[in-house]
This record gives sequence, structure tokens and C-alpha cells, in this order.
Amino acid sequence: MVCSVTLEGEELWLLAEKAVYWPARRCLLIADAHFGKASAYRSLGQPVPQGTTTENLQRLDRLLSALPCAQVIFLGDFLHGPGSHASGTLNALRAWRERNRELALTLIRGNHDKRAGDPPAELGVEVVAEPLLMGPFALQHEPDAHASHHVLAGHVHPVYRLRGKGRQSLRLPCFQLGLRVSLLPAFGAFTGGYAVEQKDDQRIYVIGDEDVWPVQ
Repeated sequence: MVCSVTLEGEELWLLAEKAVYWPARRCLLIADAHFGKASAYRSLGQPVPQGTTTENLQRLDRLLSALPCAQVIFLGDFLHGPGSHASGTLNALRAWRERNRELALTLIRGNHDKRAGDPPAELGVEVVAEPLLMGPFALQHEPDAHASHHVLAGHVHPVYRLRGKGRQSLRLPCFQLGLRVSLLPAFGAFTGGYAVEQKDDQRIYVIGDEDVWPVQ
């Protein structure tokens, strides 16, 4: 589902698939995909689930089928680490790229990208340093304020804990929109999260039940 918000005069769609769509630019923004994270852990002998890269790419395909998208911009951490170069991960990414050859892909290099290395050249990903300035936004991996542009960033993997009247609670991925810096949730299915709190100068939107909900 879609939750439309206005930020710096621009309409942005917050998506339940943990991404942002910018209609005016026909652009999809994704933070912290961490493709191949499970492979990287398995290369270290850790017993973790298989199929996370396939799951992430299937979710991305659903978005591309539903939205008129000309470009995908990854806000850092495309690959998780050196172990993400396993054949299974790279073959899945190559197959996905073959199905989406006309799509422009840009990666703003994040901290994990520096360890993992840039994506293989055959994936056709343009790799740039932060910030990437587009309209009123500075697209970054690190959530550091920019002197003139509103920052859209990842890195933090924000989650918010909803609490009921009893002791029940839910820990949900969220978007955190601030006055100068806004955070996207981690797109990757195997990423964990950092708990954030709501403040007077921020808006939080949680993701649950395949929808996006504002926290009142």
C-alpha cells in the first residue's frame, strides 16, 4: 500500500515494501538492501536462512510491476560484504538485471559497500559518492545533515515499538521524517533494526499488515 507525504514541496510515496517512490522523477529509493547477507554469514560458518536475496528481488519486482519506474537509487549497502560475492547471490542479481535491462541503477556507496566492493560491472550499476543532489534532496547513506538540502538516508535501519495498554508491543520497521534529515527503513529481509523514538519535530510511519501507518 501507498502513503503519500509532502516533503520539501515534493510528493513522496512511502511504500509498505520498505521503499520510497518519487512520482515526479519516476524514481524508486531503496536503502540497505544488503544483498547476499545470508551468504556472507554462511561463508563464516553461521547457520542462517537461505533465499533472502531471492525474496528481496521478488519484492523489488512487485514494485517495478506496480509503478512507472525509470530509475532505482540504492542509498548504500547494496552488497553486505565480501562473502556476498557467492555465486548464488551474483547469479540471482544477474538474472534480475537481465529482466530489467532498461532500468537505470545508481548506488550511493555506503559503509558495507566499501568492504564488499562495488557491484560487478555486468550489473550496470552507476556507483557514486554521497551526497547525490536531486531537487531539494541530498540522497545519502549516512544520515548527516546537509547544508542546503533535505537528507534522505539509510544506514540506521529504523524501527519503532508500538505499545498497547497492557504489556504487549510490536517492533515494526518505520520511516522517520524530520525537519532536515529523514530515514528510510532497511529494504533487506535479513537486516535487523535500531529503535527510534518520536519527537515533536519528526513524523514516524510504521509498516504493518502490508500498509503504512502514521504514528499519532
